[in-house]
Amino acid sequence: MLKREIIQAAYGLFLLVAGVSVVSAASIGVSPVRATLSANQKIETITVRNTGTEPMSVQLEVMSWSQQDGEDVFTATREVLANPPIFTVPPGGSQLVRAGLRRAPDARRELTYRIFLQELPPPPSPDFNGAKMLMRVSLPVFVLPEVAAQPALRWQAARTSDGALKISLTNIGNAHVQIANFSLSLPGSAQPWITQQSSTYVLHGQSRDWILPANAENPSPPPGAILQIFAQTDAGDMEAEVLITP
Repeated sequence: MLKREIIQAAYGLFLLVAGVSVVSAASIGVSPVRATLSANQKIETITVRNTGTEPMSVQLEVMSWSQQDGEDVFTATREVLANPPIFTVPPGGSQLVRAGLRRAPDARRELTYRIFLQELPPPPSPDFNGAKMLMRVSLPVFVLPEVAAQPALRWQAARTSDGALKISLTNIGNAHVQIANFSLSLPGSAQPWITQQSSTYVLHGQSRDWILPANAENPSPPPGAILQIFAQTDAGDMEAEVLITP
C-alpha cells in the first residue's frame, strides 16, 4: 500500500490586475491523498486542514471519474458520498470528512471517482477592495473489485512524420496506474536516452500518449531500434522493451 502523504496546496499570491488586489491566504492540507474503498471497507476518513491565516469554508463534490482519448471525464454521481458536504475550518484547524460507498463494488474491475474540495468565497468585507483567489483541489477514490486488482501495461513506440517519438501506453489491466516518471534507454547504454516526468493516471482500459520532440543534440532513435522502458508507478517499478515502428 502506498505511503499516505499530505498534499499541500499553498497559495501566498499577491497580484495587481487593473489596479485591483487579488490575494489568497488559504492553504488546504488533505490526508490521505487518495481513498480506497471495498466491500470490506465502505467508509474512508479524510482529514482536511487549514494551514492558512483565515477561516476557510469548503464545499465537497463527488464525481464519477472516467477517461476518453487521454482526457479525464467527470460526471455527477451518488454512488459515493462525502460528508459533511459543506464546512468551515478555522486557521490551524482541521475537519474530518467521511467518504462512503453506496453501491456494491464491480465484480471484475476497479471503479474510480474524485472528491473535489472547493473553497467558498468569504463574506464581503468593507475593508477589502479586491478579489480573493479560491482554491479547488481533488483526490481520487478507488473502489476495489471482488477479484484481485492490478494494472497491466502495454507500451508502444513510433516515429512521427516530423521525426519525433510517440510513446503510447495502454492499461489493459482491471485497475488504474499512476506513472510518476519513465525513462527510455537503448540496449547496452549506460545512461537513459530520455527521462519523462509524468504523474499521470491511466485508468483501466485507457491509453495515454507522450510526444517526445526530436532535437539535434538528442535525436530520436530510428525505426527498428529497441527501447528499454523503465517506469516508476504506484503499483511498483515496471520494465518493458518496445520496437520503434515507422
